[in-house]
Amino acid sequence: MKQPLDPDMFSECRAAESPLIRIGDKWTGRIVRCLESGPRRFSELREPLRGITPKVLTETLRAMERDGLVERTVHREMPPRVEYELTSLGRTLREPMAACCAWSDAHQTQVWEARDAHERSTLDLE
Repeated sequence: MKQPLDPDMFSECRAAESPLIRIGDKWTGRIVRCLESGPRRFSELREPLRGITPKVLTETLRAMERDGLVERTVHREMPPRVEYELTSLGRTLREPMAACCAWSDAHQTQVWEARDAHERSTLDLE
Protein backbone atom coordinates (compact mmCIF):
# COMPACT_ATOMS: atom_id res chain seq x y z
CA MET A 1 0.00 0.00 0.00
CA LYS A 2 1.26 3.46 -0.89
CA GLN A 3 1.94 6.06 1.76
CA PRO A 4 -0.26 9.13 1.35
CA LEU A 5 1.51 12.26 0.24
CA ASP A 6 2.51 14.60 3.03
CA PRO A 7 0.29 17.70 2.77
CA ASP A 8 3.25 19.78 3.99
CA MET A 9 5.77 18.31 1.57
CA PHE A 10 6.52 21.73 0.07
CA SER A 11 6.52 23.73 3.30
CA GLU A 12 10.32 23.75 3.49
CA CYS A 13 10.68 24.96 -0.11
CA ARG A 14 9.82 28.62 -0.48
CA ALA A 15 10.26 28.31 -4.24
CA ALA A 16 7.09 26.22 -4.40
CA GLU A 17 5.05 29.31 -3.52
CA SER A 18 7.04 31.88 -5.46
CA PRO A 19 9.30 30.23 -8.03
CA LEU A 20 12.75 31.76 -8.19
CA ILE A 21 13.86 29.99 -11.31
CA ARG A 22 12.61 31.76 -14.40
CA ILE A 23 14.24 29.52 -17.00
CA GLY A 24 11.05 27.53 -17.41
CA ASP A 25 9.35 30.24 -19.43
CA LYS A 26 9.72 30.49 -23.17
CA TRP A 27 12.19 33.37 -23.41
CA THR A 28 14.36 33.70 -20.28
CA GLY A 29 16.69 30.82 -21.12
CA ARG A 30 17.13 32.12 -24.63
CA ILE A 31 17.93 35.61 -23.34
CA VAL A 32 20.52 34.14 -20.97
CA ARG A 33 22.13 32.42 -23.96
CA CYS A 34 22.12 35.68 -25.94
CA LEU A 35 23.85 37.50 -23.09
CA GLU A 36 26.47 34.82 -22.34
CA SER A 37 29.16 36.57 -24.34
CA GLY A 38 28.56 40.03 -22.91
CA PRO A 39 26.25 43.04 -23.00
CA ARG A 40 23.75 43.42 -25.83
CA ARG A 41 21.35 46.08 -26.98
CA PHE A 42 17.61 45.46 -27.21
CA SER A 43 17.73 45.40 -31.02
CA GLU A 44 20.57 42.85 -30.94
CA LEU A 45 18.49 40.55 -28.74
CA ARG A 46 15.51 40.67 -31.08
CA GLU A 47 17.50 39.23 -34.01
CA PRO A 48 18.03 35.66 -32.71
CA LEU A 49 14.79 35.72 -30.68
CA ARG A 50 12.59 35.44 -33.74
CA GLY A 51 8.94 35.59 -32.82
CA ILE A 52 9.31 37.60 -29.62
CA THR A 53 7.37 40.83 -29.59
CA PRO A 54 8.99 44.01 -28.27
CA LYS A 55 6.44 44.02 -25.44
CA VAL A 56 7.27 40.47 -24.33
CA LEU A 57 11.02 41.09 -24.60
CA THR A 58 10.64 44.23 -22.47
CA GLU A 59 8.53 42.40 -19.88
CA THR A 60 10.95 39.49 -19.72
CA LEU A 61 14.01 41.72 -19.38
CA ARG A 62 12.27 43.72 -16.63
CA ALA A 63 11.39 40.55 -14.74
CA MET A 64 14.96 39.28 -15.10
CA GLU A 65 16.26 42.64 -13.87
CA ARG A 66 13.87 42.53 -10.90
CA ASP A 67 15.13 39.04 -10.03
CA GLY A 68 18.76 40.18 -10.19
CA LEU A 69 19.63 38.16 -13.30
CA VAL A 70 20.18 41.06 -15.70
CA GLU A 71 21.59 44.53 -15.31
CA ARG A 72 20.29 47.34 -17.50
CA THR A 73 22.77 50.11 -18.27
CA VAL A 74 21.75 53.41 -19.86
CA HIS A 75 24.65 55.17 -21.57
CA ARG A 76 24.23 58.94 -21.62
CA GLU A 77 24.64 59.45 -25.34
CA MET A 78 22.50 60.93 -28.06
CA PRO A 79 20.52 58.96 -28.85
CA PRO A 80 20.61 57.10 -25.51
CA ARG A 81 22.09 53.61 -25.71
CA VAL A 82 20.75 50.89 -23.41
CA GLU A 83 22.52 47.57 -22.87
CA TYR A 84 21.54 44.45 -21.00
CA GLU A 85 24.08 42.21 -19.32
CA LEU A 86 23.96 39.10 -17.15
CA THR A 87 24.77 39.73 -13.52
CA SER A 88 26.97 37.30 -11.60
CA LEU A 89 23.73 35.70 -10.36
CA GLY A 90 22.43 35.46 -13.92
CA ARG A 91 25.64 33.77 -15.06
CA THR A 92 25.07 31.01 -12.49
CA LEU A 93 22.09 29.87 -14.61
CA ARG A 94 24.39 28.73 -17.41
CA GLU A 95 25.31 25.44 -15.72
CA PRO A 96 21.77 24.24 -14.89
CA MET A 97 20.63 25.38 -18.34
CA ALA A 98 23.42 23.35 -19.93
CA ALA A 99 22.28 20.32 -17.93
CA CYS A 100 18.69 20.84 -19.15
CA CYS A 101 19.91 21.14 -22.74
CA ALA A 102 22.01 17.99 -22.40
CA TRP A 103 19.05 16.08 -20.95
CA SER A 104 16.81 17.34 -23.77
CA ASP A 105 19.35 16.33 -26.41
CA ALA A 106 19.75 12.87 -24.88
CA HIS A 107 16.02 12.19 -24.46
CA GLN A 108 14.38 14.19 -27.21
CA THR A 109 13.53 11.16 -29.34
CA GLN A 110 11.98 9.32 -26.38
CA VAL A 111 9.83 12.32 -25.48
CA TRP A 112 8.62 12.70 -29.07
CA GLU A 113 7.79 8.98 -29.21
CA ALA A 114 5.89 9.24 -25.92
CA ARG A 115 3.95 12.24 -27.21
CA ASP A 116 3.09 10.43 -30.45
CA ALA A 117 1.94 7.35 -28.53
CA HIS A 118 -0.17 9.51 -26.23
CA GLU A 119 -1.76 11.32 -29.17
CA ARG A 120 -2.56 8.01 -30.87
CA SER A 121 -4.13 6.61 -27.70
CA THR A 122 -6.16 9.79 -27.23
CA LEU A 123 -7.47 9.56 -30.80
CA ASP A 124 -8.41 5.90 -30.24
CA LEU A 125 -10.59 6.92 -27.29
CA GLU A 126 -12.62 9.40 -29.33
